[in-house]
Amino acid sequence: MKCTADIALSDVIVTYRRVPAVHHVTGKFLAGSMTALAGPNGAGKSTLLKAIMGLVPISDGRIERGGLSTRQFAYLPQLAEIDRSFPLSVGQTVLFGAWPRTGAFSAISVAEHQRVTAAIAAVGLSGYANAPIASLSVGQWHRVMFARLIMQDAPVILLDEPFSAVDERTTEDLIKLVHEWHAEGRTVIAVLHDLNFIRKHFPETLLIAREVVAWGATARALEAPQLDQARAMTDRWARDSAGGHAHHDHHH
Repeated sequence: MKCTADIALSDVIVTYRRVPAVHHVTGKFLAGSMTALAGPNGAGKSTLLKAIMGLVPISDGRIERGGLSTRQFAYLPQLAEIDRSFPLSVGQTVLFGAWPRTGAFSAISVAEHQRVTAAIAAVGLSGYANAPIASLSVGQWHRVMFARLIMQDAPVILLDEPFSAVDERTTEDLIKLVHEWHAEGRTVIAVLHDLNFIRKHFPETLLIAREVVAWGATARALEAPQLDQARAMTDRWARDSAGGHAHHDHHH
């Protein structure tokens, strides 16, 4: 599903325990763009992603989603934030991706079940539909969550560290899917740590240190002076907020 709307941020501030986690961010994710959110730990990357998704309130400024509702956004949180102890199967988990379309309590059509099978196949897990999610390896679990994103068929896809702690083979398979989504005209925004990976796969980068350091073509945004500046700014924020309010958006 092609995205036709830009996501525009005007002077966005998100406060966490009275300290700005995201500070005066202004700029635009163009419709159909593929952007990495980069920056040091504690730079506000995950917080900004959650604000775009509408999961954390903004203290000031505006986020305009071009007429799209956040129901049309597919969001993958950091996988550590998802509880896997529920007795759900792979198929049931992937089917949750259909909720924005079907509603939670309506009967699921044959077509939706066929789409579940196709989504599971697309991530290389054919035959796993009935496997309990608690039994999966980390790599398999990431694949399942990507299958759920496929089911959502959303024009905007937000990913928070989608490849962390994943083996190389899984990362290769899943980044292929991300490129396919981008080729279909969807807007993709991903929080990522590996700068070489970003340079290789993401045409645009927003480098953030609570404030925007650079936003544009990846090669330019990730030049050494900008990276040094981002580190220095993040260190300064950490010192300023060390009066009992230190916060990192990185959960261990």
